[in-house]
Amino acid sequence: MNQLAFCLMLELLLQLCTSTQVQVVPGSTLQLPCFQFPPNLPAMPISWKFNGNNITSRDSVTTSATHLSISPVIAADQGEYECSVMDPETNVEMRRTYNVVIEALITYTLVVGDGTDARLPCNFLSEYEVKANALWFKETASNKKKAMLTSADKNEEVRAKLLYPNDHDQTMSLREVTTDDEGLYHCESPEGVLLSTVRLIVNLAPIPTPHSCQGLTAPWEACEDDHSRVAGSVFRESLTEFSFKLYSFFRESRPQKNLLYSPISINGALTHLLLGARSKTRLDLESALCLPSMFHCVHSEMKRLREQLSYSSLQMASQIYYNNQYNISESFQTQSAEFYESEPVKLQDNSEDNTHMINNWVANKTKIKSHNCEGQVLFFYDLLFCSSMMFFFNHILLGMWTVKFNEKPMKGHFTKLNGDMIPVPVLQNDGFLGSLAYVTGLKATVMRFGLTGNNSLYILLPQTYKASDLQQVESQLTDAAVRQMVDQVNSATPQGIEVTLPQIKLSVEQDMTVLMKKLGLFSLFESPNLCGLYAEKPLILDEAKHKAYLALTEKGVEAAAVTALGFSRSFPSFSALRPFILLLWNDAAQVPLFIGRVIEP
Repeated sequence: MNQLAFCLMLELLLQLCTSTQVQVVPGSTLQLPCFQFPPNLPAMPISWKFNGNNITSRDSVTTSATHLSISPVIAADQGEYECSVMDPETNVEMRRTYNVVIEALITYTLVVGDGTDARLPCNFLSEYEVKANALWFKETASNKKKAMLTSADKNEEVRAKLLYPNDHDQTMSLREVTTDDEGLYHCESPEGVLLSTVRLIVNLAPIPTPHSCQGLTAPWEACEDDHSRVAGSVFRESLTEFSFKLYSFFRESRPQKNLLYSPISINGALTHLLLGARSKTRLDLESALCLPSMFHCVHSEMKRLREQLSYSSLQMASQIYYNNQYNISESFQTQSAEFYESEPVKLQDNSEDNTHMINNWVANKTKIKSHNCEGQVLFFYDLLFCSSMMFFFNHILLGMWTVKFNEKPMKGHFTKLNGDMIPVPVLQNDGFLGSLAYVTGLKATVMRFGLTGNNSLYILLPQTYKASDLQQVESQLTDAAVRQMVDQVNSATPQGIEVTLPQIKLSVEQDMTVLMKKLGLFSLFESPNLCGLYAEKPLILDEAKHKAYLALTEKGVEAAAVTALGFSRSFPSFSALRPFILLLWNDAAQVPLFIGRVIEP
């Protein structure tokens, strides 16, 4: 071998005998070079090993004459990679080693107290389609992974549970942690992509203090700006922001289903509860409701809103029933009557009498006969009968069309997200006088339908029936965007429009428990401070539900909620015979009453 070749081989040997650590994030592309042979030297065969074993071929791993490529990188790709070159003339083997470390997309350090519940965060990327839950692992002393026995069943008694199964948020709750639980936890997608790493540190918990409401039972503070327009504006903006924050949560939990809820009903239930909340629980509720901290005027503004809506054929009625063995605080009873026209009522000893009493109240308030208690929203342990209940009801809303539809039965075809067409009864008017606009910010055609009682129905129609177009509209649906939409459509000149709407009847019940946690209201389920409501012992929220109903008929829009807590054509047309979003809006108060999504009528 000549001197030049010897020097080149020496250089090759020095390169290959080095060990290099490479850090890479999951989902990226990684290239590991072995050696670039000089033109005057013949290429030598290269072999690769992973953790001491020959590389097994798979779609994401490829090798060339000089490189090994991995795309996309997943958690399982972490380890030692070794390439080797054998010189056939000298029988000298040269090696190059890489230690590849997969970094999580997000790394957290979580410090909790001994005996408390730890919530370990993990999220799928927003564009990821959730088909299965993420997997959680704990790193052992030997740097190996031990799978966590997680459960998505809220009734199953295991320590590790996913808080939001089948959701983009894959946070794991670890119940009653001890110092033995300290260590590194890894969250991976079903495909093996590392999503987050959490270092859990457990501190010895301080000695718990006995329950006390001393100094926390005073009535809610008076509103000093009771006649100020500023307080009303702050409250309405907070309510609208809260309404569309709810939409972002609900649409994730029901990605391919009809959606309907009454934000004003849910807001009313939580606001009534806020009347009795103190300390951190009060701050958590204010944050969840998008209210400024220590906003004293919230209850007087809610009362004013209820009075304003009563002129629009919407009645908001709240009622609390509680166990006759306990005493609700006097200030809460007084202020409930003042702000919510609802003085808490003691239950009888007989459950049948209680059921009859509650059903009579519901029938009186809603003008509807109720044969069961399906309107409960907030359930508290040891407060009410049959696992304890607090009821918040909202009355039926009936708005007649200001422009009538043809009363003759007609049929049409609704196109679903997958392109299938199904026959549906439709409402039609060939010369509907209404306001229509294409809202660029939402990428949707929007039409306003006037209703009696200072109410309007807005239908937001995406560009096509495809799910991607519907999701694009939903992703832009914020309180600011909706207010701009309302202004734009209302400023459009009314014109004769050929309108076709599906006759629909939506009835959707939502489990609000997950939503309450997503709103940051964990304290209600763990150790809420409701001293303004009941001071004798702690109350723990058990369950929350919301049920809403809406129908489009030839007469108008009928809706009820229970929270128990241009065109190029010369003659424009508007046909909502594909998935759309609907918004029932009160024109006087400028707040949303109902929000929904129709996937399949």
